[in-house]
Amino acid sequence: MLEDELKVKGGAYSKADDWQPYVVTDGHLITGQNPASSALVAKAVLAMIND
Repeated sequence: MLEDELKVKGGAYSKADDWQPYVVTDGHLITGQNPASSALVAKAVLAMIND
C-alpha cells in the first residue's frame, strides 16, 4: 500500500476516517484525502492565492 511505502521511506503520512474530508497543506502543496475533501481543498487554494 502507498501508506506503508511512504512510512518505510520516512515520509509523513496522516489521514482521517474513511470518507471524511481531510486536507493537508505543506508549502505550496495542497492535498485532499478523497472527493469529500474537494470543498476544503478549494478553500485552501483560495486562501493561498489571496495571501
